[in-house]
Amino acid sequence: MSIIKIGPKHQVIIPKEIFELLHLQAGDVLEATIQEGKIVMIPKKLTSKTLIPRLSEEEQRTLTHVRTKINKIQTDLAHSKGLNNDEIDIAIKAGLIDSEQAWWWREDWQKKERESENNISKGKVSEAFNNIDELINHLNKR
Repeated sequence: MSIIKIGPKHQVIIPKEIFELLHLQAGDVLEATIQEGKIVMIPKKLTSKTLIPRLSEEEQRTLTHVRTKINKIQTDLAHSKGLNNDEIDIAIKAGLIDSEQAWWWREDWQKKERESENNISKGKVSEAFNNIDELINHLNKR
């Protein structure tokens, strides 16, 4: 775990190992949110503005529901539901999510995220491993 200090202009320096593991670059954009009293920074990919295809009335109604579900996932992962295929398509069409990251928003993936959050909250986590061999040995014991 790294300790960081807040600078005089509210700036923080991301530790090098985290910066490299996330493949961040100078000038990248992060979204900062609060989750359970913690600051969470999520790398964001900005795209140049393009014309968004016109949504039908039905798609516009669905889009309102999709925004609510996305907000719930972002603020309460443990109690949220993922998007179905139609919702994914509308979210991509409206520019709410990146098509390359659509898999993460799907309900089947979100179910796994909820299970992980539940296990973590119950303390069901494995110990830290010093090297890959220790990890493989741990997995083989299961």
